[in-house]
Amino acid sequence: MKIPLLDINAQLKTIENDIKNAVIEVIDSTRYIMGPKVEALEDEIAAYTGAKYGTGVSSGTDALLVSLMALDIKPGDLVITTPFSFFATAGVIARLNAKPVFVDMDPDTYNMSPDALKQWFETHPDETHRVKAIIPVHLYGQCAQMDPIYHLANAYNIPIVEDAAQAIGAQYPSSSGPKKAGSMGALGCFSFFPSKNLGGIGDGGMVVTNDPELNEKLKMLRNHGAKPKYYHAMIGGNFRLDPIQAAVLSVKLPHLDQWHTMRQQNAAYYDEKLGDLDVKTPLVAYERNHHIYNQYVISVPENRDELRKFLADNNVSTEIYYPVSFHMQACFKDLGHREGDFPNSEYAANHTLALPVYPELTREMQDYVVDKIREGIKV
Repeated sequence: MKIPLLDINAQLKTIENDIKNAVIEVIDSTRYIMGPKVEALEDEIAAYTGAKYGTGVSSGTDALLVSLMALDIKPGDLVITTPFSFFATAGVIARLNAKPVFVDMDPDTYNMSPDALKQWFETHPDETHRVKAIIPVHLYGQCAQMDPIYHLANAYNIPIVEDAAQAIGAQYPSSSGPKKAGSMGALGCFSFFPSKNLGGIGDGGMVVTNDPELNEKLKMLRNHGAKPKYYHAMIGGNFRLDPIQAAVLSVKLPHLDQWHTMRQQNAAYYDEKLGDLDVKTPLVAYERNHHIYNQYVISVPENRDELRKFLADNNVSTEIYYPVSFHMQACFKDLGHREGDFPNSEYAANHTLALPVYPELTREMQDYVVDKIREGIKV
């Protein structure tokens, strides 16, 4: 048996005609830049996430970048985030010549630790005025602990940019009621990379907000800062969402909650079958249906890489998200960090392993994965 990490084709088969018809409709319309398909998806994603406004952009990376631009992040500003995420989270900060500031993650959820964030503010009183944004990451499809993060940010009047690239549809039991990922900060950023739970047939992203002024600014910035055409009040970029991607995503969106449910069922089955092994299964921090399982990530106390090789030799695909924490990346060496500065992130980089969890995964396939993990741990 051969088990891929993700089988996009299995999902495509269930909605193939609808997707092809949507793409042909865009081709026939000759509206190839922006237009009604993009506007429709913006409204749909805003409604789905519980935000007021949506701005379609060219990728999840550009969603983060344009969000920081909308907040007027300048060279020398500090932006706090976690050292454990996809590179774009920190890369966009550096691209604006601001300084990424890292606080360690919670070892059980892999999300930003509110205690570590609080400790940073307590130990850097002379630098708090330079902090212009905080970027918590809802890693693997589960929301960060947003209430304490929000209270800290609010105390220092610092806007939050949610990196929800892996978490569209994830929920958080806020003290003010359940909230969806992306709707809790000043800005929420999503990726429609093909491997995401809501994935396009190429790159794409979205920024949601409840602030009408930020919404207006985002829409200008994604189009070179122009309004009207050829009149530039600010310098932006070409961050527009392709209408073909928007059309495909509008076809997929009505299926998303069912796909989430199937992932949650697969995760629960893994939890049951792996429970007696010497691996740590993902913590359900809130409720099972709050976690959308963009990835199902186990922690292997010993010989993670050997287990991964054994699984690969037995046709089970896995992935390491992520093998190198930001503070250990060569491009961030000027920040002056050393090994040991963020031990929780470093441990995760060396011990975590993502298993297949996509909706179309069968019980037979999962049993095979579990059996091979059992064999691999004994080898």
